Amino acid sequence: MCSKAFNIKKNLITHKRLHSGKRPYCSDVCSMAFTPKSNLTSHKCVHSGERPYFCDVSSKAFNIKSDFITQKRLHNCERPYFCDVCSKAFAHKVNLISHHRLHSGERPYCCDLCSKAFSQKSHLISHKRLRSGERP
Repeated sequence: MCSKAFNIKKNLITHKRLHSGKRPYCSDVCSMAFTPKSNLTSHKCVHSGERPYFCDVSSKAFNIKSDFITQKRLHNCERPYFCDVCSKAFAHKVNLISHHRLHSGERPYCCDLCSKAFSQKSHLISHKRLRSGERP
């Protein structure tokens, strides 16, 4: 598997499910299944329409707590994720990961037609559309 280590056994068990593909928590409304129970809990709001997280600044409501936290960071101009190479700051971890590929040269998204590689999935999708003549 991988060499990731955990201090809490429950977190290790949940992580192992990512490798095995096991999703023991199933929606009783649709066919979706989830690895951690917390994702099922958030998903239930999709069916119920409940949006328990409310932003006072923008008057937007969210059904997923992480989306609400991200919204708050935008208002507070928080950028808690820093590049260890150039110190550039980011509000979203996914943007830091994408940025880090500029330094590492990693290009994990490959075209299955011409083998050209890209650092971002969106760039691969655009490339495939250009090759196929498809318009967005």
